[in-house]
Amino acid sequence: MNLLIATLGVLGVASSGPLIAGTLGATSVTALAIAFWRNAIGAVVMAAPVALRRPTEFAKVTRREFGWSSVAAVALALHFACFITALQLTSVAAATALVCLQSGWIAIFQSLRGTRHRWPVLVGLGIAFGGVVAITGFDTGSSPTALPGDILALAGGALAGLYTLAGGKARQSMGTGTYTTLCYGMCAAIVAVLALASHQPLAGFDAGGWLGIISVTVCAQLVGHTAFNHLLATMSPLLVSMIILLEIPGAALLAAIFLHETLPAGTYSGLAMILAGLVVVVTGQRHNRASAERREAELGTD
Repeated sequence: MNLLIATLGVLGVASSGPLIAGTLGATSVTALAIAFWRNAIGAVVMAAPVALRRPTEFAKVTRREFGWSSVAAVALALHFACFITALQLTSVAAATALVCLQSGWIAIFQSLRGTRHRWPVLVGLGIAFGGVVAITGFDTGSSPTALPGDILALAGGALAGLYTLAGGKARQSMGTGTYTTLCYGMCAAIVAVLALASHQPLAGFDAGGWLGIISVTVCAQLVGHTAFNHLLATMSPLLVSMIILLEIPGAALLAAIFLHETLPAGTYSGLAMILAGLVVVVTGQRHNRASAERREAELGTD
């Protein structure tokens, strides 16, 4: 079941970059409008089943759960502001690759908190990040706005890492529906304030603009983000973020097909490195988990 959910999640988030870039390029929709509506609609959709089946669930949210959900919401709002703006300045492939560096930021954040990663995980991360560097190295400089876009995407990756870590803390005791409703709802409110401050309209778009917003919401938000929020209850944040790295080749290929975005030849070697790194990390995580289970079994027989 986790494999199916992860596959749907990857397909959902991979469509995000191309859909957003296409919507921003062909309509009058603003970056923060996309961020606002995908979270606002997502919150309403995720709240409905919880409200109908367990109407008292939201009243049971603890201060700790609300605190971690709030941290996740702030990080998610700033992540969207950076990433969606980056898609207007650099290519879909580069922006997506740099945002997916979130797994590296997670490893750094965890190391600062005392976590020691074993060598297979570190090797896998190194291979995957080598692939990210290869992709962005061939893409950077393609336009005068590429570097600012890459910097924004890099910041978006750090914020995505914080969002994933905070979400993992909240999901230790919260259901998917409850957590995503709170997180998406608070994120939408924060984005609305940002839009007001930057004078970006949240409505008044043509039919094509609204179609783009709905497409991004369904594919990236309701399917993609919600799938990975669900997986946080059974997988480590680092493993989840490494699976999300598959968004890079997916988004690059979708952009090439639907947006006619040309990929440099070196990009394909970068995609292969990312996939190889992901395999190494997943294998390392499995070995670590198996070792931990064996140690627990040995202790239980003493």
